[in-house]
Amino acid sequence: MKLDKFTIGKRYGKALFELTEEKGTSSSVYEELLQVREVFQGVPELGAVLTDSRLSPDKKKGIFKELSSGYSEIVQNFLGVTFDTGRMIDLPFIIDDFEERYDEKMGIVRGTVTTAVPLTNEQKNQIAVGLAQRLAVKTVDLEEKVDKEIVGGVIVEANHQIIDGSIKSQLTKLRNLLKQ
Repeated sequence: MKLDKFTIGKRYGKALFELTEEKGTSSSVYEELLQVREVFQGVPELGAVLTDSRLSPDKKKGIFKELSSGYSEIVQNFLGVTFDTGRMIDLPFIIDDFEERYDEKMGIVRGTVTTAVPLTNEQKNQIAVGLAQRLAVKTVDLEEKVDKEIVGGVIVEANHQIIDGSIKSQLTKLRNLLKQ
């Protein structure tokens, strides 16, 4: 039975997170995994190349050796297991799962805030602090998006919740009420 990328990501991510928790290295491993993620974002086809059967094993090992050098022993071992099992293409999903587990442990929620115009740092901070209180977490890390189509207001998405305070949404609700 072939497993999907999300299931693989959860299994490997959980195993790595539990191991780093046992060893007390989850914070440092998390930082290293963010660096690995940057490499994969910079070279999106890297995972496919490292799992492609058309590429000679020696060439794949050379690329892998270059990729895995400079990291701690635990990250190098983890990357080695991922490489040996042909799961390098799934590495971004594994890192995502590890990050979710790490964030949960640290009381961090990641989300997006969408506005019609860019926010000031103070406004973004106020939204993050208010959302952290509402969600009962330590920190909310918001990625900012600008979408002129929402006209005004704010849409916040975090922790599988959407808070839509956009003018576009309010106008749509008003329009629907007037139709009744």
